[in-house]
Amino acid sequence: MGTDTGLDLTFVQCCICKTDSALVVGKGKDFEYHTSIDTFSAVQCSLCGLIYLNPRPTVSELKIIYPDTYHAFNFSKKDFGFVYKVRSRLEARRLLSKCSNLPDDAKILDVGCGDGFHLGLLKEFGGESWILEGVDIDSKVTERAANAGLKVHLGVVEELDLPPNYYDLAFMIMTIEHVEKPDAVLKAIHKLLIPGGRVVIVTDNTDSTDFKLFKKGHWGGYHFPRHWNLFNPSSFTKLAKNTGFEIESLRTIISPVNWVYSIHNTLVDYNAPKWLINRFTLKSTLSLTVFTALDFILQKFGNGSILQVTLQKPLKKL
Repeated sequence: MGTDTGLDLTFVQCCICKTDSALVVGKGKDFEYHTSIDTFSAVQCSLCGLIYLNPRPTVSELKIIYPDTYHAFNFSKKDFGFVYKVRSRLEARRLLSKCSNLPDDAKILDVGCGDGFHLGLLKEFGGESWILEGVDIDSKVTERAANAGLKVHLGVVEELDLPPNYYDLAFMIMTIEHVEKPDAVLKAIHKLLIPGGRVVIVTDNTDSTDFKLFKKGHWGGYHFPRHWNLFNPSSFTKLAKNTGFEIESLRTIISPVNWVYSIHNTLVDYNAPKWLINRFTLKSTLSLTVFTALDFILQKFGNGSILQVTLQKPLKKL
């Protein structure tokens, strides 16, 4: 799937500083899904360090840049086998580590839940009385989640009529980098959380070693043209402050994905044989294992590929 004429693109400003003072740091194509012929530019804000796609596809192009084969729409045991099994165990452990001290009737919201993978893990391994809900903009994946017995709201969180001061905990797992307005999304989540409630955000880290090595165009975290805003600890701290949150924790965690796709993208760009390219995908157990070990070492020095940030809504209004 793709378009021979290119996508409809729009120029934007930094979502944190609201300025367009930025320099190009990387350029590349849609190396993974080949949804357009465009070459995209990642720029870095000269004030806060945020890296963002500029210009980027208009919202009307979402159905093109997220094809039906997109991995987050159907990350299944059937299609991903051993990788699915390992990731499920790892993700379940990470999710539950953020659920300590929740009440028996805790209300949990997964924003950008996709096909309900993480909600399913919370349902299977979490508290029996937890109230689990999700939000996603794609009707096909919300229908799939509903068929799995999960409650998912169709739409964007800042426009949905959800109850304020209601949820104890929210998750945004590999979601905030995809959204049009991260500040508006976090403000909406802030409104929905109870005082003292938390949101756990997992996203790509532009302070990582893999970014520094591949930033000129092949870095997996660019995920051209689907990742619109990319953070480091400094820029995320500014975003949290702007949206009324306090930072409870900010750390890096292990993930091999950006390493694997950085090499995948390099190979695609240099027209490597398909058999070699296929050794570096989300289905490649060997490459995922190797780069998990590498990122484990880097994470020990606070330099893992992924940021995990826990934000708390203050008990009292700031």
